[in-house]
Amino acid sequence: MPPVTPLASMIDHTLLKAEATRAQIEKLCAEAKQFNFATVCVNPFRVAMSAEILKGSNVKVCTVIGFPLGANRAEVKALETVRACADGAGEIDMVINIGALKDGNLAAVENDISSVVKAAQGRTVKVILETALLTDDEIRSACAVAVIAGADFVKTSTGFGSGGATVHHVRLMAEAVAGKAEVKASGGIRDRETMTAMVEAGATRIGTSNGVAIMGAAGSIKGDY
Repeated sequence: MPPVTPLASMIDHTLLKAEATRAQIEKLCAEAKQFNFATVCVNPFRVAMSAEILKGSNVKVCTVIGFPLGANRAEVKALETVRACADGAGEIDMVINIGALKDGNLAAVENDISSVVKAAQGRTVKVILETALLTDDEIRSACAVAVIAGADFVKTSTGFGSGGATVHHVRLMAEAVAGKAEVKASGGIRDRETMTAMVEAGATRIGTSNGVAIMGAAGSIKGDY
């Protein structure tokens, strides 16, 4: 079994494209085992398959809930989560109810998140904010609610929205959660330089489909993350 390195242990090796094939998911899992990434992040239909491939390894299966719009009802997200966990998911990345947040309906947002947290039964839950659609004040509010609802992480983006992770948003989120949750940066992180910037801003997990390329550059850039 390959050693777990600080850099690899921060990466969620991701393939969420609708057209992803079985062969591509198999390759994703093989790469994750090779580099000992934290997780593979796949759509719910691919969770059971990925869990079987990764059995016996250190790599967990992460999946997405309410993806990519976040507009599902809370009970639907909870049901998705229950099934994903039964299929072998060890981590859950859920999309926040963005519209409710922008309405200022924080009670609905809290219920949305807490429903998934309860359904996950102790598994790691990351809350995707889709920061490109939010004001700084909305991001602060979303982070506060995520902490109250028991989430483990707040996450920047789905990768399918109008923008991805930025250093500004990662730093803002890290300040907002104040150590009560962690921050995952995702969306547009394609090289080691960008990953380093996100980590320095406060991210402790990185979602990227370019993990292999980033690992290949690990020896060429100073710093060890």
